[in-house]
Amino acid sequence: MFQSNDPDAQAFTNPPAQPPKSQRQPRRDKIRVLLYGSLEGIDRNIKQLHTLSYADADNWSDPIPTGRPSEWMVITTKHLLIE
Repeated sequence: MFQSNDPDAQAFTNPPAQPPKSQRQPRRDKIRVLLYGSLEGIDRNIKQLHTLSYADADNWSDPIPTGRPSEWMVITTKHLLIE
């Protein structure tokens, strides 16, 4: 097996220890959601996600053409609290 003579070379087999959940500080995380498809399909999906209270319909970008026939892309950013 290969062994390095470099004292700074370490192999981590276990992830760093996490503090107990009760001691962790909540943090905000940013998630980007992309939709690709026809304008009609994107519009319908945005309305469905709004109905589910997942993403506000007004927070999506304007449609951007992808270069493929009849395909568009929209994006929104959600901010989540991770506890």
